[in-house]
Amino acid sequence: MQITSSAFVSNGEIPAAHTCEGADRSPALHWNDAPPGTKSFVLIVDDPDAPDPRAPKMTWVHWVVYNLPPAIGELPEGARLPAGALEGLNDWKRTGWGGPCPPIGRHRYFFKLYAIDTKLADLGRPTKARIEKAIQGHVLAQAELVGTYQKQPAR
Repeated sequence: MQITSSAFVSNGEIPAAHTCEGADRSPALHWNDAPPGTKSFVLIVDDPDAPDPRAPKMTWVHWVVYNLPPAIGELPEGARLPAGALEGLNDWKRTGWGGPCPPIGRHRYFFKLYAIDTKLADLGRPTKARIEKAIQGHVLAQAELVGTYQKQPAR
């Protein structure tokens, strides 16, 4: 399975339009080659370099989406989620995309897509940790796309 974006290449810079310095819209994502038996997808976007890439202290969660239908293979820019898809809490304690906004340095953003063999129950507004626990033993395949971002210097 593979995940890509038309907004940036693997290990490339995420455009400002997808960050706190721009419109803060989620980038378009595309995936393919899901294994047989896939009943839904889970998408988790996080930053393991918070707050400072030279001295990371935590992984900051930017987006949690679950129950993405198995028949789709993309989310458009500024994603309106398809019917049935649900969102969990990001580290701003809200649902939805929260784009890169690093306080210092160039951070890495991991877009992790999981093909799972079940559709999860409605978990309310789960955290990344709760989703990861719920998919244990159900992951058929995983794909990852990494983008980077560093805030522009103040003018």
